[in-house]
Order: sequence, then structure tokens, then C-alpha cells
Amino acid sequence: MPAAITITGTRATGHRPLGEYNAVFAEYLAPFADQAAHFYLGGAIGIDSLALLWLVSEARSKITVAVPGTAADQPPEARQAIATAQDKGRLSELIELRHPGHPSAEAYHHRNRWMVDRSEFVIAFPHGVDQTRGTWYTANYAAEQGKPRLIVPV
Repeated sequence: MPAAITITGTRATGHRPLGEYNAVFAEYLAPFADQAAHFYLGGAIGIDSLALLWLVSEARSKITVAVPGTAADQPPEARQAIATAQDKGRLSELIELRHPGHPSAEAYHHRNRWMVDRSEFVIAFPHGVDQTRGTWYTANYAAEQGKPRLIVPV
């Protein structure tokens, strides 16, 4: 089993109820969510925050959240998810990359490459097939690096 895993996904999650995401995470994240695993998440709204909260409550793994700027720059929902992980003592690291161009696509791509570069495996939760979106960018970057990917459309 891979020891370091990046989770990436859509910010647009309003098209499904929360229970469906929890079921998807239980199916696709739980097999990796033991003490030996280390998850990297982006700290944004949508899949990042939902997966973070699921991992906090359901896994024993290490969790690193990386943000392109600072945690304070993130939307309220994302800041709350990060704070919950910190309050429960489940956040191993909060990495604030402080990209000079934040907010920008390049800042988010930088963050995504940073996570993939530290991982052995990427689990992507895209909404749609638009290859220009950040989730697909991250999955494709992982493929370019020769890293396996699991694509779970949501």
C-alpha cells in the first residue's frame, strides 16, 4: 500500500448530499486510512474540506494540509475544516506555501505539484471531464511523474 497519498478534487460539491460523499470516501479512502498512511490535501472548499473532515473522524493516518497562500486566505468553510482538524489533534502539518501570485491558477498548480511530489499515489475526485480544471491538472501531473492515480468521478 502507498504510504503517501494526495487527495485532490472538485470545489463544486453541491450537486450531491454529504452522505454520498461520506460513502464515496468510505469506499475509496478507507482502504488506505491506517496509521502508516500519510494524506496530503489542498485545504480548499469542496472535496478538500469534505475529505479532510472524513479523515479526521474515520482514519488514524497522518494528515498534511497545504495551502497556496496562508490558511487565513482560505474561504470560511475551508478554514473551519482546518481548525476542526487542528482542534482534534489530527493535523500533522499545515503548510502555507505563500505563493507570490496567490490567488491564481499558478499558485494552486504550485500547491498541487508540491503535494504530488511528496506522494506515491493520487486519488482524484473530479466533477466533469474538463481537463483544464485543477483536479485533472493534478491527476495528469501525477501521471507525468509516473505515479499511479485513482480517478473517482463525483
